Order: sequence, then C-alpha cells, then structure tokens
Amino acid sequence: MAKFYFSDIILIVVGMDNNRYFCGGCMYRFFIMAGVLLLCACGGGETPPVEQGKKLVVCTTGMIGDLVRHVAGDRAEVISLMGPGIDPHYYKATQGDLQKLSRADVIFYNGLFLEGKLEGIFEKMARSKTVIAVSRDIPKDRLRKPIAGQGEHDPHIWFDVSMWAETLPLVVQTLSEIDAESADVFRANAEAYRKQLLDLDTWAKAQIAHIPSDQRVLITAHDAFGYFGLAYGIEVRGLQGISTVAEYGVNDVSLLVNFIVKQQVKAIFVESSVPERSINAVREGCKARGWDVAIGGTLYSDAMGPAGSGADTYIGMVRSNVNTIVEALK
Repeated sequence: MAKFYFSDIILIVVGMDNNRYFCGGCMYRFFIMAGVLLLCACGGGETPPVEQGKKLVVCTTGMIGDLVRHVAGDRAEVISLMGPGIDPHYYKATQGDLQKLSRADVIFYNGLFLEGKLEGIFEKMARSKTVIAVSRDIPKDRLRKPIAGQGEHDPHIWFDVSMWAETLPLVVQTLSEIDAESADVFRANAEAYRKQLLDLDTWAKAQIAHIPSDQRVLITAHDAFGYFGLAYGIEVRGLQGISTVAEYGVNDVSLLVNFIVKQQVKAIFVESSVPERSINAVREGCKARGWDVAIGGTLYSDAMGPAGSGADTYIGMVRSNVNTIVEALK
C-alpha cells in the first residue's frame, strides 16, 4: 500500500493553485485524495498535545521560540522547528513540520529570507492563518545591506541585542490578537524580558571593550555577525556571505588568509551550525604563510546550543558567544 505524507497535500494544493485550467472533475478527485492524505498525515502524532484553552504557536528558529516563550509565558504552547546546530538557510520542512504548521494558531519566522526554503510554504499558509516575520517592523534604514548579489538585507538581526528587543511589540500584538484576555500578561512579560535584553546589551558592550582595539577583529565561517560588529564595535569578516548557501572558493580563502596574516589576528572561530572544514581551510592557509592563528572556539550563530550547554536560551547564547570571543582575542 502506498504511503502518503502531509507534504503531498501541500504539493497538490500548490499545483492546483498554479493551474488556471484545473477542471471540475480534477477538482472533485483532488478533494477525495486530499481527504485521504490528510487522514494519513494526521496519524503521525508528531505534534505534541496542546493543553485545552491554550494556543499553539510554531516558530522556526530557537531564538524566535525563546523570544515568544518569554512573552507567552504559560498562556500558549510554543514550539520551534529548528533545534541546536540546524542551519536555517538550508532547512527544508519535514512531514512533521508541516503537521505542526498546519495546526498552529500563529506562525512566527525571522524573515529577510533567512528561512529561504520555507518562505513559499509561509506565503501559502498566510492566506488562512496568522504568519508573522518578527523582522517586519524593523525600520529598513536600520537593516544591514550585504554586498551585491547576496540578498537585499542581512537577516541576522538577533546579533544586535537592542534590535532583537525591538521585535517584542510585534509579538505582543500578535499574541494579543488571538488571546485578548491575556493581553496584559503578554505586555508585562515582554516588558520584563525587554529589561533583561537591555541589560544584556550593556554587558556585551562592556565585555567587548576588554579586547585591545587593534585585536577587535572577528573572523567566522559566514557573514552572520555583521549586526554584532556594528553594535559592539568589532570588525567582522566571514568566509562565506550572509547565507551559507553561497559557495566559497579558493580566492575567498586566499583573500581572508591575506587579511589575517597582515593584521596578525590572534584567533578565528568555528560556528556550531556550519561545518568546520571552511574555517580549517583558512587556518591551514595561514599556517602555510607562517602565521599560526588559533581556533578561538565555537560560536552559536544561526542556532542556539543544546540543552545544558548554557547557550540553550537566547541570553545564554549571547553570553556564551561574547565570553568565547573576549577570551580568545583579549
């Protein structure tokens, strides 16, 4: 017997939507098949049960899930699709993800094409449910523009803690629209968390200041830390562009090696969601030029850390990154 998945329904719907000449008989067969597939898909049981009276909120990244969880408190069930070490630039929805998304009362995602392979699904689902990009209300003049050919804006807004705090009003507004009775709770939770974030922002600036000014250079696998550099006064260079989908070549490695050797950069950094081979290639290139640059540690860029790592919350992630950078470069 053939096995069907919920993703099959999505494909059928997309195909029907794009076909202007979908006939009446085909339409009838579509609804019969969709009903069968839906029953099959719902039998997977991959979405956790939601307590009666609570809304189901689905987020893409762990950072967004943590943000929304602080606002929602115990008034909603909040789940994230992407766990530790997951690269959102490459991420494709699984059958279980599609089940969760289909059941969600609200979907939060980053936007700015961070979750590039999911945006088509979000566009479809936005026709029938609330789908919100947390970056939506950030003024365009505050968004970082990458080099030509790498997208219109840099999506890694969570690396500027004060900018990340600016996404809170949109989360409060969205949750309040689906649960008006809890609006005061959402506002109070958001204000308490905003204070924590502003304290974190102040702490990060003070810590980076411990690095000698001529050593404030952050070298990573891809250009994820641009907002971090602007916010905390550190020069940032990435081997790849803002998306890990972009390929790097021998010339990219050579240019970065030349820069590191010339500036005598003390350490370069691995990213938890990017294979180490890219940074290792840079290190080997430096050693061949007579500069034994150190691997300063692992940074959490596009995903938080695993449970118990100390980086399994957004605040913990930022603290871990700052401590790793300062220890390696001071």
